[in-house]
Amino acid sequence: MRIAITGATGNVGTALLRRLAAEDVEVVGICRRLPEPVGPYSGVRWESLDVAGPGALERLTDVFAGVDAVVHTAWLIQPARDPQEMTRVNVTGSRQVVHAALRAGVPHLVHLSSVGAYATHPVDDAPVQESWPATGIPPSQYSREKAFVETQLDDVEREHPELLVTRIRPALVFQRDAGSEIARYFAGALAPTRALRRVPLPALPLPRGLRFQVVHADDLADAIARVLQRAPGGAFNVADDPVLDGTDLAHALQAGRALPVNRKLVRAAADLTYRAHVHPVQPGWLDLGYGVPVMDTSRAREVLDWRPAHAARDVLTELLEGMRDHAGAPTGPLRRRSVAPTSRTGT
Repeated sequence: MRIAITGATGNVGTALLRRLAAEDVEVVGICRRLPEPVGPYSGVRWESLDVAGPGALERLTDVFAGVDAVVHTAWLIQPARDPQEMTRVNVTGSRQVVHAALRAGVPHLVHLSSVGAYATHPVDDAPVQESWPATGIPPSQYSREKAFVETQLDDVEREHPELLVTRIRPALVFQRDAGSEIARYFAGALAPTRALRRVPLPALPLPRGLRFQVVHADDLADAIARVLQRAPGGAFNVADDPVLDGTDLAHALQAGRALPVNRKLVRAAADLTYRAHVHPVQPGWLDLGYGVPVMDTSRAREVLDWRPAHAARDVLTELLEGMRDHAGAPTGPLRRRSVAPTSRTGT
């Protein structure tokens, strides 16, 4: 089998390379900055290109020629203060990847979507299956663009039945080596992450009713590998167990307890501090966190015979320790953290 992976040096791409290393698979890795050819990045045919750049459609078509599947993971999380650049890569880049796959006659496209593509959770907050509307949460640019690309894929599936499309909708994707990357994206270059899990806190102020799901990058990679092997089509929710809440986050940060705070106050503070350039996170991420549903992962378990190897609480702890230790990998997205401008590369 021959696989092409966009965003192959990012959080998900790196984990997928690790997973595929044990398989009889030829991999073409696509990224903007080539990695050092060590560890999971060795034995890969690398192509350096911007999926939304000039001439990208033609180059991608050439690269995709003869592959059995394309796994599209390339996506920008930052620079949040340049939303046009994120749209260029995320929306235009995704369109280029799909059109190139069609031109090259690729039989299977695996698109890395997100829990963020879903509409606001149901009133009773019951777990949702893959049929829940993937129409996004409007205040979040990330959510709007994930949902828009899924709408484009709906059109592609109607108009081009020869291309099998599988959508992976993961929870928050964490691993130790993503610690530096996630700190840059969501804490900023000057945040004192060295203190994480070292300085005990009597209480941790958190938005009231906080709950979220995570998945280890290796568990997500295993689900993607199973999709490549079985080519089932459709969508798959992917998350580790259990669903986490503020108490879990407080425990992971070694805080005495979670202190519930009014969501509107948190949102107002996030907006004010973003405008003051205190941190790099668009306030829409809070709206996304409040609004996304809890995902039911039954389909992945039943169709793919997928079982997560990690417990969600352990995944959260691993990430926080990676952030504290400035963990990373020899790639542009996963480089070890330094006091430098926020990264422009997403996963």
